[in-house]
Amino acid sequence: MRTSKEFVLRPCEGEGEWPALVRIWRSAVEATHDFLTAEDVDFYESRMLSDYFPAVELTVAEFEETPVAFSGLVGNSLEMLFVDSSYRGHGVGSALLSRAIERHPDLRLDVNEQNPHAAGFYQRHGFVVLSRSATDSDGRPFPILHMGRSTIGADTPIGLG
Repeated sequence: MRTSKEFVLRPCEGEGEWPALVRIWRSAVEATHDFLTAEDVDFYESRMLSDYFPAVELTVAEFEETPVAFSGLVGNSLEMLFVDSSYRGHGVGSALLSRAIERHPDLRLDVNEQNPHAAGFYQRHGFVVLSRSATDSDGRPFPILHMGRSTIGADTPIGLG
């Protein structure tokens, strides 16, 4: 079994590396976002290089010099964290999230409500739901949970029951 100690975290090397990150993104989305149609996946993928990657600070996780996951930050907001489906459950997502938390203890993030595995992953790392939006940032019908780190006396989670 792989451990997070075997993963190397580093800044993205630039636009030349973006196609590899798109492949990771697609692998992750196809494994975890079963609520999306093929057309939805193509829509979001078409925006990765032009809209999403240029807007974030990318961190790449490598295993044996091969990119296997990445995250994207804007300030204290985790805008994306995707793990190649063959590396899920091996600690690489936790390593990327821990790196982001180290840099921004007040880290915030959004997660698709229809992706309970991702929401649970963040909850296991101390995040709570702060609010909910009925649509994503593009106005599409994919509810979003807005999450933040819970601290004593701070953030009050909303009830989702």
